[in-house]
Amino acid sequence: MPLRLRKHDHSPILDPEPLVPAKRRWRMAFTVIYFSRLLLSLSKKVLYEQTKLLRSLSYVAIQVDDDNPSRDHASLVNIDQNTLSRMLKEKNHHSLNQLGGLMQVAAILQSDVKKGVSGSEADLAHRRDVFGANKYKKPPAKKFLSYVLEALKDTTIIILLACAILSLAFGIKQHGPKDGWYDGGSIIVAIFLVVVISAVSNFKQSRQFLKLSDESSDIRVQVVRDGRHQNISIFDVVVGDLVSLKIGDQIPADGLFSDGYSLKVDESSMTGESDHVEVNGATNPFLLSGTKVTDGFGFMLVTSVGMNTAWGEMMSSISRNLDEQTPLQARLNKLTSYIGKVGLAVAILVLAVLTIRYFTGNTRDDHGRPEYNGSKTKVNDVLNSVVDIIAAAVTIVVVAIPEGLPLAVTLTLAYSMKQMMADNALVRKLSACETMGSATTICTDKTGTLTMNQMQVSEFWLGKELTEHSVSTEIEPEFSLLLEEGIALNTAATVNKPHPTSTPEISGSPTEKAILSWAVLDLGLNIYETKQKCEIMNVETFNSEKKRSGVMMRKSNEQAIHTHWKGGAEMILAMCTTYYVKSGELIDINEEERMQFRAIIHSMAAKSLRCIAFAHKKVIEENRLISEKLEETGFTLLGLVGLKDPCRPGVRTAVESCKKAKVSVKMITGDNPHTARAIAIECGILNPQDDMDNKAVVEGVEFRNYSPEERMARIEDIRVMARSSPFDKLLMVQCLKEKGHVVAVTGDGTNDAPALKEADIGLSMGIQGTEVAKESSDIIILDDNFTSVVTVLRWGRCVYNNIQKFIQFQLTVNVAALVINFVAAISSGKVPLTAVQLLWVNLIMDTMGALALATEQPTDELMTKSPAGRSEPLITKIMWRNLIAQALYQLVVLLILQFKGKYIFAVDEKVKSTLIFNTFVLCQVFNEFNARKLEKRNIFKGIHKNKLFLAIIGITIVLQVMMVELLKRFASTERLSWEQWGACIGIAAVSWPIGFAVKCIPVSGKEASKQRASGI
Repeated sequence: MPLRLRKHDHSPILDPEPLVPAKRRWRMAFTVIYFSRLLLSLSKKVLYEQTKLLRSLSYVAIQVDDDNPSRDHASLVNIDQNTLSRMLKEKNHHSLNQLGGLMQVAAILQSDVKKGVSGSEADLAHRRDVFGANKYKKPPAKKFLSYVLEALKDTTIIILLACAILSLAFGIKQHGPKDGWYDGGSIIVAIFLVVVISAVSNFKQSRQFLKLSDESSDIRVQVVRDGRHQNISIFDVVVGDLVSLKIGDQIPADGLFSDGYSLKVDESSMTGESDHVEVNGATNPFLLSGTKVTDGFGFMLVTSVGMNTAWGEMMSSISRNLDEQTPLQARLNKLTSYIGKVGLAVAILVLAVLTIRYFTGNTRDDHGRPEYNGSKTKVNDVLNSVVDIIAAAVTIVVVAIPEGLPLAVTLTLAYSMKQMMADNALVRKLSACETMGSATTICTDKTGTLTMNQMQVSEFWLGKELTEHSVSTEIEPEFSLLLEEGIALNTAATVNKPHPTSTPEISGSPTEKAILSWAVLDLGLNIYETKQKCEIMNVETFNSEKKRSGVMMRKSNEQAIHTHWKGGAEMILAMCTTYYVKSGELIDINEEERMQFRAIIHSMAAKSLRCIAFAHKKVIEENRLISEKLEETGFTLLGLVGLKDPCRPGVRTAVESCKKAKVSVKMITGDNPHTARAIAIECGILNPQDDMDNKAVVEGVEFRNYSPEERMARIEDIRVMARSSPFDKLLMVQCLKEKGHVVAVTGDGTNDAPALKEADIGLSMGIQGTEVAKESSDIIILDDNFTSVVTVLRWGRCVYNNIQKFIQFQLTVNVAALVINFVAAISSGKVPLTAVQLLWVNLIMDTMGALALATEQPTDELMTKSPAGRSEPLITKIMWRNLIAQALYQLVVLLILQFKGKYIFAVDEKVKSTLIFNTFVLCQVFNEFNARKLEKRNIFKGIHKNKLFLAIIGITIVLQVMMVELLKRFASTERLSWEQWGACIGIAAVSWPIGFAVKCIPVSGKEASKQRASGI
């Protein structure tokens, strides 16, 4: 087992507690003493080359086999995690040197800087037990009780509770405990129902948001275990893992730089410094969890995970804001506040009128006698009446305040988020759900979004000749070797072949995988042999701005320096002055030859092929002076490959759907204009008649060089931008927003982050997208498919439409309830609807209505309308038309029942009040059907698809029957006859033909044309 001497500060690296039986300890101690003199005589070279000898500045270690199978696990247990954790957090070079450097740390952690950990389940489980899982402790979630307390803090609920308690006390005093509790108890029960339903709803939504938050945090990480590359969850990373890093990756844990080139990291999330930090093995080998890779590629050895990292400590103290308020919620809060003020004014007026009428003797009981007779009236009766008046006024406020609006938005957003997750869209920001419904332009990438991202090499051009058969049989061996070196060394992808007969496992970007697969299968490339024969001296990694990557290397048996470039065909061609032919001969490239090569590239692009070129240059090393920067002139063209990436099935249909929905689709790609145009035509973004001259297709550099006025004039006509940089994409988004568009942008690269943030809705790709892109986005498209982008658009419109439906429904109830109570109070001194009845109506329209209307599925009709845009009002003219018609009908009916109901039905006062209450509730039930369609006359279309709507309607009707027939004392109702029930249902059902008729009335302006276009 590894033994460690203490450092001078007596701080142990490993716990010296014996882990083997006493006899074995003596034997091992003797062995160590015996070999100590021999160790001192070993040369420095042997110390570093000998794998079983581990050296540091403060101690010497020797590995002694004791035939104890538990040795590995025991040594891991003894590792001082705090030392490793503190070393990374403080970036302490001295501590790293004391530990013996990277190789020593890897040995201590029983890992390998090339092959990683063993990867066995037992080993991984043990590492999690010893070092912890790569998860941080989250602040405790709010308990259910806290949501109940929040609901109880509502001012109107508090006032109602006070009224209920007073009513309960006076009732019991006046009528005794048996009969006196009904009035006050009924209000308390009603309040209880309102509070519990509100708390349950909010509690469920918060749990759903927490679940979605966890899913968005579960990013994929590539690690090397037992020499094989694997994609795992960030939560499965363990200490000792070898993690592969590339541009845009989030560093999943604290660790040490192992190998790589040009690695730069953005540490602003940890340090606040915006400058990118260079990471290398010499000056800065420390990598911190939560930071982002901005350039280069490499590998890191994980030394600390989870709560042992600075990121874990920081994240455990903060939590995602689940109370995020969306723009629509902010607008609704203003609307709620305004309606609430109107309701409060009406309630104060009713309170004043009822109080004056009572104390002036104008309020009469059921027998027609004045309720107040001055000093003759008992104090208890006066107090009871005053409490009833206050309760009625407060209840009017409760009904007037549309508390269901925020609930409806929450329910709609939560429901749509859940459904969008099933449709491969993970919502990171709630506001994106609703904003997407107003999108007027979608700027989309090509590769992987419009296409399948399954590239294959379909053509190889050697010089100006297309190779029809196997490349390896048609070219000279020396030239083949150059091509193999250019592919094997100038790549960030890896090839793993566990057994000589097994199929190679290739990991990397789709472009890299296609080229490597072609090289392995067609050229017979052995990537490991090629790498072992060469020494890499410098690397320039690929990014979306340079659109090329290069490598400088020296062969082990040569002094010459070789430089290889790979990238966009036009760019590589511009660097070349010669090219190879099949015989291996070099031919100069004159202007005519250059034109011929451009024609070849254009012909490949016209077939929707991505054109990649390879170039090489050999320079004899002089005086061992090596340029740090790769040369870019005087190269020899090795060949051209054409990569085919077919369009995704369904993309053309999705683009057509966007066009019908009046949403413009613009394709932004790094490919050359010919490839971009061919793909755009295939996807339906361009028509075949649109050519390069009508400015539908522009290059990024051309767009960039327009004057601001020219850009604004041409932005509407541009449908394809080729050879674009991330800056060009950002510039296009800014121009479109300036023109008043609501812009959605897709992106997958680190450099797409500014455009994703600038856009109204940023859509990142879940498969190919980097973590930087994902964190900058509002929604993650999990399958990288443009069809899913259109699905998000449908759901966005559905959210907005469902909210409008509920607003129309609730405002109808508000207007009717307020006016009927106000008119009745002024005219007769009594409100027809009691506090309990109004609370029941409030429950129906707030919670039940929100559930019923907020869960409507998106329809094809939504994708035939123009987007709402930025300026359209929340309550449209169409909604006002529907709302006013229904509210007027309900008012007329209820006022007739109030003043003439006793004579029409020949009933007493209590039955008349029950008829008013029953008719009012049933009117809302029937009006819920009307609210399903704002413009369409057929309100039943697709109703069978929304089972929840039908269930809620059924529950509401059953509960209403119970309120009227069974809970007479609770609801202050009387049982109704079959004829009376039929009359109530008949009166309420008239709202359907009224709704049908009123939709025939046109509304002025833009909305009328929309309505006529959508038909019935």
